[in-house]
Amino acid sequence: MGFRMQQREAGRPVVVFDLGGVLIDWNPRYLYRRLFDDADAMEHFLAEVCNDDWNVQQDAGRPFAEAVEAAAALHPDLRPLIEAYWRRWDEMLAGPIPPSVALLEELAAAGDELYALTNWSAETFPIARERYRFLDLFRAIVVSGEERVAKPDPRIFEVLLARIGRPAGACLFIDDSPKNVAAAAALGFDAIRFEDGAKLRDALLARGYPLAGA
Repeated sequence: MGFRMQQREAGRPVVVFDLGGVLIDWNPRYLYRRLFDDADAMEHFLAEVCNDDWNVQQDAGRPFAEAVEAAAALHPDLRPLIEAYWRRWDEMLAGPIPPSVALLEELAAAGDELYALTNWSAETFPIARERYRFLDLFRAIVVSGEERVAKPDPRIFEVLLARIGRPAGACLFIDDSPKNVAAAAALGFDAIRFEDGAKLRDALLARGYPLAGA
């Protein structure tokens, strides 16, 4: 992407980003607001039918075809809406989160080692991989659906550490989920809960990363 790479300061932890909710704005409501006239009905659907517990099973490797059949067996009248979660999944992507992507680019330009650890279906991740060129800044991306285990399970953090050849104590982990941040911290990562770009910038500056505003 045309960045002038600098020598990373010795001893600075490598940075591990979550993707959805940190660098990429993903939300099923972006799709389902088009499919529901009633906001309460939409929220009920997302809480009781295609909810977080149902979706995380795809993040952990369950095929979408199997997931759709499981949900449709319980709610046959809602099959078209359930199938839309898979068939129109790309409509849940609103795009990059600019302040976070700017930080990622600054870290890359400074020569920091960057990795990603994401809960994402192996079937849908290629859409994001193709769409967002900033993902090329990562030396490696660990995708839960490919590994068939999802955060906050400690096993996926172990996959990451084995992949990048680093101990947890040499990694800074950034995620918007409190459960994932707590799991990482328990394993020895320096872990930051992402809230917004400004707070993340402050947290990185406090740790000595060379960013604008230092």
